Amino acid sequence: MANERMNLMNMAKLSIKGLIESALNLGRTLDSDYAPLQQFFVVMEHCLKHGLKAKKTFLGQNKSFWGPLELVEKLVPEAAEITASVKDLPGLKTPVGRGRAWLRLALMQKKLSEYMKALINKKELLSEFYEPNALMMEEEGAIIAGLLVGLNVIDANFCMKGEDLDSQVGVIDFSMYLKDGNSSKGSEGDGQITAILDQKNYVEELNRHLNATVNNLQAKVDALEKSNTKLTEELAVANNRIITLQEEMERVKEESSYILESNRKGPKQDRTSEGQALSEARKHLKEETQLRLDVEKELEIQISMRQEMELAMKMLEKDVCEKQDALVSLRQQLDDLRALKHELAFKLQSSDLGVKQKSELNSRLEEKTNQMAATIKQLEQRLRQAERGRQSAELDNRLFKQDFGDKINSLQLEVEELTRQRNQLELELKQERERRLQSNRSIPGRGSQKSEPKTDGKHKIQEENVKLKKPLEESHRLQSHPVDEQDQPLLSEQPQMCQLCQEDGSLPKVPVNVCKNCRGIFCDACSTNELPLPSSIKPERVCNPCHEHLMKQYSTSPS
Repeated sequence: MANERMNLMNMAKLSIKGLIESALNLGRTLDSDYAPLQQFFVVMEHCLKHGLKAKKTFLGQNKSFWGPLELVEKLVPEAAEITASVKDLPGLKTPVGRGRAWLRLALMQKKLSEYMKALINKKELLSEFYEPNALMMEEEGAIIAGLLVGLNVIDANFCMKGEDLDSQVGVIDFSMYLKDGNSSKGSEGDGQITAILDQKNYVEELNRHLNATVNNLQAKVDALEKSNTKLTEELAVANNRIITLQEEMERVKEESSYILESNRKGPKQDRTSEGQALSEARKHLKEETQLRLDVEKELEIQISMRQEMELAMKMLEKDVCEKQDALVSLRQQLDDLRALKHELAFKLQSSDLGVKQKSELNSRLEEKTNQMAATIKQLEQRLRQAERGRQSAELDNRLFKQDFGDKINSLQLEVEELTRQRNQLELELKQERERRLQSNRSIPGRGSQKSEPKTDGKHKIQEENVKLKKPLEESHRLQSHPVDEQDQPLLSEQPQMCQLCQEDGSLPKVPVNVCKNCRGIFCDACSTNELPLPSSIKPERVCNPCHEHLMKQYSTSPS
């Protein structure tokens, strides 16, 4: 009973939801031919029939939900109008047809939910019609009554006069509520499968009940056929007895007529004896006529019973045909459910395979994620180490600037002064050369005499350049290696020669530079690039080979 209540409640939810959605999409007044509306009435009929007590009649047990619906007019006075309308309809002959008409009129009145709530609240009245575990007696009935409120948005119009509500087959078409698994998301697939399995179980249970009902009806038909054969035999015996009684009555009439004629012709003495015989014959005739009347009455009773049995047989045959049609439709729906179940099982297997593949892919991604996390940790450690090295380098640079900042500034000023003097001397030297060249051109005889002073002036200029370069080299040495002054020899002690192009740096036209990475001496053409080094934040001049080497090193280093 609990499973049936749950299944009927689920079917009521599906039918009400589908009816509301389809009616809103349709956008017009519904009539009796609308399929979702017909299925809604069938589901409501099954809900009202659930757990209904059977009333024993002459033809057997009869279950009708018209009795509980008649109580509504006592609870809600507004329902008296539709109850009177149902009773006045001429085409309704059975209580089932009246109940179906009442449901349709209540839906047209848009008060079906109100009437059902009023009926369900009176459990003491419903106990006369329903079993204790029926749907109308439990909380599922109250839930269905609450769901019926949504039907107030639907406009329906039915023509009750021409519709045959007595002979309709109340079979639920489950194919209207079965949906494909692809129409929903993966999270709703399990819920749909359970709902379909519940529907399948309900259909199987309903099929079992219908089979049991058909078997009971078949047994009743067999018993009625046996009683019919007995009644036909008794009727034949009664007809034979009536025929014999009619023959005896005719014989008695002939004898009485003969006796009367003989009494008229015979003597008076014989009349007395014949009168006595006549009186006896009359008594016998009265008894026979009375017996004939009794037999005719019994025959009429038997004929009326036979007519009733024939009517009952016709109704049973009609009911059996309806049940067989319902069984055929239910079997077809069961086959559809089985096919859908196989399809869902196949889809479930494919979904399980997809889930396994996704889980494997997730495990691989987790492994890669773990590896990347480890790599990130290593990079973070290297970054922290590089940050600590940078901070220490900045600290050393700050300390170095604090210690030797003043010296560097004074040396830079001296270097600038010396370079200015050097440029001035070079300019004077050029002017002197040009003046001597002009004087040599004007006086050709004095070239040999003046050659020695020229070489002497050249040596003097070189000596002055050497003297000017000494403080410059000392300043470069302090800037590059302020702490370790004894690691390398002084620049003045090294040869002033470019290590790549072998240009002499002692000449004033070829300036030389010191690479801050390898500490080599290079000309301007061989040391045109600047790069930041670990020993300094600002870019420093480096030679071309060191520039290529450092660029490769910086491009391959992760930090």
